[in-house]
Amino acid sequence: MSEHGSTLPRRQLGRYLREGRMESNMTIAEAAALMEWSESKLQRLETGNAEKIRVLDVRELCRIYDFDEEFTAALVGLAQQANVKSWWHEYDSLVPEGFNMYVGLESSARTLISYQPDLVPGLMQTADYARVLIEDYWPDAPAEQIDRRVQLRMRRQHLLTRKRAPATLDVVLHETALRRVVGSARTMAAQLRRVADMSTLPTIAVRVLPFSAGVPSGHTVGPFVILEFGRDGRNKPVDPTVVYLENFLGDLYLEKQAAVDRYHQAYHDLRRAALDENSSRDLLRRTAKEYAT
Repeated sequence: MSEHGSTLPRRQLGRYLREGRMESNMTIAEAAALMEWSESKLQRLETGNAEKIRVLDVRELCRIYDFDEEFTAALVGLAQQANVKSWWHEYDSLVPEGFNMYVGLESSARTLISYQPDLVPGLMQTADYARVLIEDYWPDAPAEQIDRRVQLRMRRQHLLTRKRAPATLDVVLHETALRRVVGSARTMAAQLRRVADMSTLPTIAVRVLPFSAGVPSGHTVGPFVILEFGRDGRNKPVDPTVVYLENFLGDLYLEKQAAVDRYHQAYHDLRRAALDENSSRDLLRRTAKEYAT
């Protein structure tokens, strides 16, 4: 990580500004001229390599690209976070709740490696299963907002099933997630069948960690996702790997190599102790039948 703090918010800020410029049909030269900048200065900002990011400049670019107030506030939040050494994205922090940092990262990932000890991961959820969780998390939200959140979760799954370069998903699912009833028995039966069916895709691997495996790493591990962004023509990572930890109060993003290595090791331990893919699929289908009877 650079001396200027986390690279993650500055990379994300740059990506959203680049997309905004392109949607406005502006070249780098045109946008830079409006800012009275050199093209290289704007290019550094868009690629996440700007050394100093001024909130005033970000606000002006948002105005030029005609971003709405909420999105502008989100990007200003990212600009303010960019120079913080260790940053914590809480729901009540600078970045508004409606702006889901993780969804932006997930959409550009090429490989997702995940451990889920309690629930089926969002990328594999059925609409009914997702709706139960969303309604419980936002009990006072109006119906149309619940519908939008469910639709967003379903849209996110497209990155696994798209025809061109689908993302790769490697997940270890604890048996708890199979036995914990979310909604009705019917909802659970459909959900587990869905996971079993998705696990037949060549880009998706699902392994179940059974109760009988105990605690493979000698310490309980919470849910996590390791996001990798592919490699360029020189076999260099397009972007550094990020570990995402979801927390009840907020989300934590880890970029330091030591932390990434620890989570890779934890995943290796969990995966080694889990059932193989065929046995996992059989268990998913057997459990789905139990719910269906």
